[in-house]
Amino acid sequence: MPLPKRDDNSISAKFTKDDAEQIRAVLKNVGLAEGYGSANDFVEAAVRRELRRVQRKYNGGQPWPGIPAGGLRPGRRTREETARHEDHHP
Repeated sequence: MPLPKRDDNSISAKFTKDDAEQIRAVLKNVGLAEGYGSANDFVEAAVRRELRRVQRKYNGGQPWPGIPAGGLRPGRRTREETARHEDHHP
């Protein structure tokens, strides 16, 4: 399946050393056979699978309305936000 064309939106992610090494190992050992030309291709494919999973689980399989860049508060959640979230989702 061809990958969708990338646009100017970007989201960065950080990985543990072990996960980053495993991503590189996948690329070296089976990347081309699996259709991954880069770490970014691999990560994008994984994110698309996870997006479909949570859309099926929480939104009837449909995408939510998109949120443009700048639409989320930057940075990690505060302890208060994390505690409040855990109170509502045991």
